[in-house]
Amino acid sequence: AALKSVWASRWNARAFYSCRRAGMTLEAVQMAVLVQRLVEAEYAFVIHTVNPSTNDASEMYAEIVVGLGESLVGNYPGRALGFSCKKDGSAPPQVLSLPSKSDSLHGAGLIFRSDSNAEDLPGFAGAGLFDSVPCVKNEVRTVVYSEQRLMMDPGVAEEIMRGVCKVATDVEAAMGGVPQDIEGCVKGGKFYVDKRARKSSSSLRYAPSVSAVAAYAVHVERFEEKEE
Repeated sequence: AALKSVWASRWNARAFYSCRRAGMTLEAVQMAVLVQRLVEAEYAFVIHTVNPSTNDASEMYAEIVVGLGESLVGNYPGRALGFSCKKDGSAPPQVLSLPSKSDSLHGAGLIFRSDSNAEDLPGFAGAGLFDSVPCVKNEVRTVVYSEQRLMMDPGVAEEIMRGVCKVATDVEAAMGGVPQDIEGCVKGGKFYVDKRARKSSSSLRYAPSVSAVAAYAVHVERFEEKEE
């Protein structure tokens, strides 16, 4: 059922209008379905290694939500925590939007996700157009931001944001310096990124926060400045 649901999402309204805007018909969409292990994330994020608002290649932009990242692209109201950060670490992260999403998603197991020729188009980053379907239904929890260390502890918030920035620089460097859109999550002080890092769109017509993340692929150690 999960497999069929992902395939069927080729015909959802968002996919139809987004593909039409990008000049692609639904008949031309070729889709594979990936089966991935779902990390039971504390926080999930999506990164653009070049800030799409300014096209400044020296800084990245990211959004973070509590729990699994489907609340970034699903029908869940509110905003994510958005921030930018200089990739060379010369300045502290700059918070650009405060989170207001009332619900977070939690779960583990396997998830079925799309990988198609409609999700990496020139000038249009379409990742997240199609549905991601977990084998076990995610638990929906009300977010109490006064209990979230990401919001209440400036040190923890900066550590997580700098860690996300390090993910951006490490993955971009591993991909030969080509700008990337990256999905990932944080659990137990460790950062995980999806194998499906994608070339970043050169246009501002990107899907507003690509689906952030399910998979457990590349593991990045916790970012810490240790005294010698």
